[in-house]
Formats: sequence, structure tokens, C-alpha cells
Amino acid sequence: MLLLPATVTTREARDTQRMLSQALQQEVKTQSEPTVTVDASGLAQFDSAALAVLLECQRLAQAFGKGFAVRNAPAKLAELARLYGVDGLLLKTAA
Repeated sequence: MLLLPATVTTREARDTQRMLSQALQQEVKTQSEPTVTVDASGLAQFDSAALAVLLECQRLAQAFGKGFAVRNAPAKLAELARLYGVDGLLLKTAA
């Protein structure tokens, strides 16, 4: 399971994306799980850049033939995802 840091704003987005992409690639190589899961429970400060990071992770997971789910998303992240119309893509319950 991948973990989001406490802060993902425009300022941190590039570094966060790089970190998550590397972790995702490593997880795909070492785990046989059909779904890549991101735990967002630690996310405390964020803006729409957090959604962009998650969408890129989803794209990368799909490129590896994996499903993608976000677990424990803060209510405000879920609201933001609904506002942008990506809640169905990102905020699925992971098994």
C-alpha cells in the first residue's frame, strides 16, 4: 500500500508524484495484488494538485495492468474529487 504524505499542494506535487511513481513501480514488481491502493489517511493539507497526483498514479497503475483505489480519503478530498467529477475514478473502496 502506498501512503500519501501529510501535505500535497502545488508546491509538493512534483516531488510527491515522483516518490509515488517510484513506489508504485516497486510495488507492482514485488506484489501480486490486482489493485494498487493509496492510503490517504495522513493527508491533512492539500489542494487540487493532490487529485492530479492521484490521477497520474491511477494512469500508471493501469499501464501496469493494475486496478487503483484510494483508501481513507479525507472528506474534503472526496468533496474536491466530486467537484472535479473524478470521484468515481479515484475514491473507490479498496478490498
